[in-house]
Amino acid sequence: MLNRRNGVGLLVAVLGIALDQVTKWWIVQNVQLHSGAITVIPGFFEIVHSQNPGAAMGFLRDYPYRHQMFLTFTVVAVGVILDLFRRLPKSDVFMATTLGLIFSGAIGNVIDRLRQQYVTDFLRFFTDDPSAKAWLSSYHLPSEYPSFNVADSALVVGVGMFLLHYMFLEEKEPEAPKAVAPPVEPVPKES
Repeated sequence: MLNRRNGVGLLVAVLGIALDQVTKWWIVQNVQLHSGAITVIPGFFEIVHSQNPGAAMGFLRDYPYRHQMFLTFTVVAVGVILDLFRRLPKSDVFMATTLGLIFSGAIGNVIDRLRQQYVTDFLRFFTDDPSAKAWLSSYHLPSEYPSFNVADSALVVGVGMFLLHYMFLEEKEPEAPKAVAPPVEPVPKES
């Protein structure tokens, strides 16, 4: 049955996966691996072509069983997402959108891993400004953020919305009043 929750969740998931896969395909076809770049905002944002065999920021890129681990994690995550989705009220569009984003991010990257053992990344944010680099360095921060893709963006936005919902928006059930034991009357002493 396609109610409002299901329609929104399905639409967000399908559009997220499609946008992720189309953008990755375009990058592979049009930007040279590791050396090509399309400048969008000079000194700040470029479209590049890189391959990440690991997780976020290349984490576990050299771990020998990373492929199996990522696939297993994705299967478990998708199971949890679908269970959470099933439990949502039929009118909860916010959480349907949230779970649709997380689902599309997980599936978008697992498609890459199944097809080619790595994920195609292409969004590069950085700074060439010497004063900005010095300021970032003074706080031990990098002057370049690791490249990422649409699926990564959907995951981050979805997880952010999820945390926002559970920390601030979800209606908390009122605590049940604590039962107070009736006063105990002293037992008279026998003389």
